Amino acid sequence: MPGRGETAGDVGADAFVRPAEHSEAYPRHGPPLTFSLRQSTSPQAHTLAESIRPLPGTDGIDKQISRAYNLSMSSLGQPAPAVEERDSSRVIIVVAVVGVIVVMLAIALLLREPPKAANAVSPYAAALKLSDFKMSAAENFIGATVTYFDGKIANTSDKTVTRVVVEVVFQDDMGQVALRDQVPLRLLRDTGPYTEPVDLSVVPLAPGQIQPFRLTFDHISAQWNRQYPEIRVTDVTAK
Repeated sequence: MPGRGETAGDVGADAFVRPAEHSEAYPRHGPPLTFSLRQSTSPQAHTLAESIRPLPGTDGIDKQISRAYNLSMSSLGQPAPAVEERDSSRVIIVVAVVGVIVVMLAIALLLREPPKAANAVSPYAAALKLSDFKMSAAENFIGATVTYFDGKIANTSDKTVTRVVVEVVFQDDMGQVALRDQVPLRLLRDTGPYTEPVDLSVVPLAPGQIQPFRLTFDHISAQWNRQYPEIRVTDVTAK
């Protein structure tokens, strides 16, 4: 509105340019009005021009806000290097541990011995009777302890026996197997001042004979309870 005592020509006739008419494409209130100041010597025109200048100091604030916005937007698509490196290290450790476990299991399976099948007992085994067991021990020439089991064997068959194999089972204090072994049975023969075990292939056991024998062990488990082992005939060769 013009001031008191002033006419419209003093202010608006040459100081403002009327904006273009509103287009139907704009919203109800239309776009913000634009105007330009022309050269005018009117005091009111100078006052209006001063009022639309930007506030002092707002240029720096706008630049800082724009810079912070650009930095935040540019960092959204970048992965965190520290997190990725930590995840990669964990994956490598897990893979290494799994690999070690697999290798150890494979070694254990390869080293595990298959269970021994039960030995078939010779039909002549029942015809051989073992009795009169005696146990003794002595040191050999290298200082190791050797254990002897002596006894008698009787051939009740009508065949001549040339080979006998027996299975010997030693137990521990808990009644568990400490050692299971199969050894050949040898007959005792006097050879000069000493009694020596001789293989049955050299001195066969004739039908009806009873002869002394000896079993020799130099590797009995330390868990053995020092009691007499179980001895049974498992293989016999006869003719």
